[in-house]
Amino acid sequence: MSRKPRIHVPGGVYHVMLRGNGGQAIFPEPADGAHFLDLLTEGTVRFGFRCHGCCLMPNHVHLVLQAGAVPLSRAMQNLSFRYTRHVNVRERRFGHLFQGRYKAILVDAESYLLELVRYVHLNPVRAGLADRPDAWRWSGHRAYLGRAAAPWLTTEWVLSLLAPRERDARAAYRAFVADGMGEGRRREFHVGNGGGGRLLGDDAFVERALEEAGESPDSPPAPDAIIAAVAAAYGVDASALANPSRARFLSEARGLAGLIARDTGAAPLSALAARFGRDLSSYSRAVRRVAEKTAADEPLQARMRAVNNAIIQA
Repeated sequence: MSRKPRIHVPGGVYHVMLRGNGGQAIFPEPADGAHFLDLLTEGTVRFGFRCHGCCLMPNHVHLVLQAGAVPLSRAMQNLSFRYTRHVNVRERRFGHLFQGRYKAILVDAESYLLELVRYVHLNPVRAGLADRPDAWRWSGHRAYLGRAAAPWLTTEWVLSLLAPRERDARAAYRAFVADGMGEGRRREFHVGNGGGGRLLGDDAFVERALEEAGESPDSPPAPDAIIAAVAAAYGVDASALANPSRARFLSEARGLAGLIARDTGAAPLSALAARFGRDLSSYSRAVRRVAEKTAADEPLQARMRAVNNAIIQA
């Protein structure tokens, strides 16, 4: 039986799980966890997803991710490929580090977000690797408490569900997690309850999610929507991107449009190059430059987030 396609819902919350191939360790060296989180940080910028919870375990990873316009499949493929390459080059080996496809369950955030974040951050306690969650370095728990910086983590949504003031919300979060310390494995967070194991929610949520996705793994945005969002982020008219000018900011805008169109599957670079009146090879280089800049250029990161948000809301 063929595997059912992944469900892509922009703005949807997913419990994502990656496991080591054959149960092998995926963080052989102490610095590997930091490298994985660096790649996760880059992914939040480039692919427009948000991470609300995370726990790195010796042979598997749990993430609570909110999808952007780009399907999570593309973001996770990029993350797993780059991290695997990092480990394989250092260890001088070949082959897969992760076991098959990652698992992703679309969850009803209204019913499960708080409990899922708590469940993920309590993984080390359930596994007997720590006696309390804040003793485990490789999770988002300490960032929720305000004790650690985590550029890859978004805490505002979860904390806002607990109390209006940040200090009160952090205290409520601590108490909420403490209340779950004795909780065992929750099967529904691993296999879902609908959509062939791809969904977790009540019947109305499952029906709505399947209808919205149309059982299609990738429903890319229209190229026009991407171009309009990019133009708005740079404060120009969409027609300006086809201008023969070689101004740096226009070149960057064209490159960003191409990068998002490629990553979302909205259109191949050849189509965007033709639309902007550019040679494909030079346009490909412009897209590559933008992709490389996203790791450190804060203004570009801000524009990328603005574009992804605009596409989701369109």
